Amino acid sequence: MNGQTRIAIVGAGLVGRRHAEAIWRNPGADVSAIVDPSDEARQFAAEHCIPCHSSLAELFATDHPDGVILSTPTLMHVDQGLECIRNRCAVLVEKPISASAQDAMRLVRAAEQADVPLLVGHHRRHNPLVQKAKQIIDSGSVGAIRAVHSQCWFYKPDHYFDIAPWRTRKGAGPISVNLVHDIDLLRHLCGEITSVQAQVAPSSRGFENEEVAGAVMRFDNGAIGTLTLSDGIVAPWSWELTAREHPVYPATSESCYLIGGSEASLSLPDCTLWNQTGRRDWWEPINATTVARPSSDPLDNQIAHFLSVIAGEAEPLVSGREGTRTLSVIEAIQKSARTGQAEVPETFADTPSVGVAI
Repeated sequence: MNGQTRIAIVGAGLVGRRHAEAIWRNPGADVSAIVDPSDEARQFAAEHCIPCHSSLAELFATDHPDGVILSTPTLMHVDQGLECIRNRCAVLVEKPISASAQDAMRLVRAAEQADVPLLVGHHRRHNPLVQKAKQIIDSGSVGAIRAVHSQCWFYKPDHYFDIAPWRTRKGAGPISVNLVHDIDLLRHLCGEITSVQAQVAPSSRGFENEEVAGAVMRFDNGAIGTLTLSDGIVAPWSWELTAREHPVYPATSESCYLIGGSEASLSLPDCTLWNQTGRRDWWEPINATTVARPSSDPLDNQIAHFLSVIAGEAEPLVSGREGTRTLSVIEAIQKSARTGQAEVPETFADTPSVGVAI
């Protein structure tokens, strides 16, 4: 493979195939194997002349790739991740990292003890516009963040559920499936979330999960955040329809995040900075400046980053601990919706544990 970094993909569904395409676009990497027992995966592997294994055990018995991407159902992530760590193989786990934060920490601590890179696929952090927004906020241009709003409204058609009935079950609603993306970006841009209070409304289609959710969040810097989420509203305000990350979604010119500061406000993903050149006063004119930023595919950037981590040239942008902290906020939102009370996301010690069985 001409010195290329060899990446095995576990799970050859839609997400796994998108990872494969991103790898093939990178001249420094190649897909060394597919791990998936399905006939569709074997056909996909055969079409690309790639070995196909039915399990990770079978893969590691015959080969040792430089890295593994886990694009499998969430419930499989911890066991498969631990198998990669036992074989001292760097692993990129699709989000969410696990079905629970407690389970995720088993994987995190095992990776830390073995000194094996563990990354979580929150690919939006690799989007140049997110990186530009982070630079703007960290530079102090918006001042102290005082309020944040996130809106994630879209309509999932019936066939989305027909082809995968598990999506109608409890625990597979938009909080778990979609909101984890937005929570990760809010944490990345605005700081840690220290408490949440949430409400949900049930599915109007009779599914077991929620269709609408809303939450109030407190950040560790004192900011207050609000969010609303629904997969049953026809609307243009979601990251998918505004960020132009994936051409399968029709693009709109709207924004879905508002970040309000003492000096200025920032809307995303249009990257518009609103400020006043004179005194800060609601009777004074306010200026809108669209900040220029480069454009590139965040999945491609994530693969390039994974290669750098494998080579020892970079630390994970989204580590296992980062993915677990995001999952802890999701769990707090779900718990608050059940209890009707404010809930505090679980935190975990920053020091690696020792003696963790893998």
